Amino acid sequence: MCVVEHADPAVGATRRPRVAMLGGTFDPVHLGHLRSAVELRMVLGLDRVHMIPAHVPPHRAAPGVSSAERLAMLRAGIGDTPGLHADDRELRREGPSYSADTLKSLREEYGAEARLVMVVGHDAFLKLADWHAPEALFDHAHVVVIARPDHAAPLPPALEELIAGREVSTPEALFETPRGRLLQLALPSRLAVSATAIRRWLQQGESVRYLLPEAVLSHIVRGELYRSG
Repeated sequence: MCVVEHADPAVGATRRPRVAMLGGTFDPVHLGHLRSAVELRMVLGLDRVHMIPAHVPPHRAAPGVSSAERLAMLRAGIGDTPGLHADDRELRREGPSYSADTLKSLREEYGAEARLVMVVGHDAFLKLADWHAPEALFDHAHVVVIARPDHAAPLPPALEELIAGREVSTPEALFETPRGRLLQLALPSRLAVSATAIRRWLQQGESVRYLLPEAVLSHIVRGELYRSG
């Protein structure tokens, strides 16, 4: 599959809005999440990145920390970072937090001609055909995969069928249309930070300094989150 190492798209005054959805449990949000959002905005020339905590994740067990706490940590982590927005729309919706429903909501908000993208990591991308209403994802948005250049495993047949004819190799080609295409993107820093490891170290009383924004770490300490027992 094609991988874009970097791009610096020109920003024209009359171009359509470029908006991204970056979902996840953010359990807790860490510097890898936040740096990826910043680099996505930079590389794709995005106007806004909606970082959206899943209220009821459909593909994994419920996090041990409430969605309200995870949203609060996300807001603390983002702070005043330009273009990043902690979005609570999945917390305001009942039932499983399906991405197709969230994209539909964003499409209604930004209009038919906005360039809307859903961002997923490579591991999530490999399971995309098993998601709820996978075709609807492309009906509402483009899909941008944060690529792992060292990962060359073949794609599952159902995924190959889902993305057939959709892949493009540049952001410019992606944004020619409002929706329906796929781009793999290798971000510049590729920070490898694990929320699973952070939770484990917090439970063990180990230091997680320099993996989380100080504001997020302070929130965790004040709330005594992720403590064992």
